[in-house]
Amino acid sequence: MSQWNIFGHEWASEKLQSSIIHGRIGHAYLITGPAQVGKTTLAIKFAQALNCTSDYLNNRPCGTCRSCQLIASGRHPDVRIIEPELNSRGQPSIKIDQMRELQRELNLGTYEARHKVAVITQFDSATIGAANAFLKTLEEPPADVVLILTASESDALLPTINSRCRTMALRPLSVSQVSYALETHWHTPTATAQLLGHLSNGRLGWAVQAAADETILQTRQEQISLLNEALNGRRVERFVMADKLSRKPEVLSDILQTWLGWWRDLTVLSNGQTAAEALINIDQKEQFDQLLGRWDSKQILHGLNKTNEALWQLERNVNVRLMMENLFLNYPLVGQS
Repeated sequence: MSQWNIFGHEWASEKLQSSIIHGRIGHAYLITGPAQVGKTTLAIKFAQALNCTSDYLNNRPCGTCRSCQLIASGRHPDVRIIEPELNSRGQPSIKIDQMRELQRELNLGTYEARHKVAVITQFDSATIGAANAFLKTLEEPPADVVLILTASESDALLPTINSRCRTMALRPLSVSQVSYALETHWHTPTATAQLLGHLSNGRLGWAVQAAADETILQTRQEQISLLNEALNGRRVERFVMADKLSRKPEVLSDILQTWLGWWRDLTVLSNGQTAAEALINIDQKEQFDQLLGRWDSKQILHGLNKTNEALWQLERNVNVRLMMENLFLNYPLVGQS
């Protein structure tokens, strides 16, 4: 862990700290990576370091000065964190009005800090109008302004925006890194930390949230129980389940993602990989071993592919009930071999 409290991305915090120490601060940064991998955390820590009042450059951000505390609480007058708003279709989107308001605020100058900082999260969700409005600010940034964007990947942004930003690509952490961070910094019990390390897909932010909110693991277990119910059910029972699940489209994507990970693990094991590091659902290993004695690799791969296909169809607004019925008809029975 670095003094920035950034786990697994120490190289990034060291690079940003070096730019402050040597006076080579850029006016725009782009931090990319998967959701909840630590992009916004790094951006906020950088905003703190830029405006920390500690006398020692190497100690910035100190985390205790008034500036650091105001930024951490989201109340600093010179640091804005802009998040997407829901559009008419219920999808997150950075809107043109948000960028116009930001431009107005940036032109007012600083109130008390060295730098006016704007952190714009999920900028890959920006509308074309919002992106073009932001580009004007990026081309002629006011003095002492630092702009920090986050996005899943740089290719999702306009090339003209990419070329004006210093890019830092954050990668998913390893299972051991996530588990270690949970145990040592968040005091998570070892067994839970190990499970969350596997389930996190390298996203420490998600793992921390799951460690603090027990309903996340409870919901996952309920989703796996639903899958087991379907696999053990006869055709009529599966049709009843398909009908019930089709009435919950708002949670169906999350359910199918959990099932996809379950089938993915079973596929990995059926191909001869036995290392625990390769699995997501390590707490389901006993059940996987039982099913490997009943199903062949073709049946398992078919289950994986059909689940992936259902997710693809769900994103394209197909008839959800028919989709679920088709999925369940293609799943093997537990007693089938």
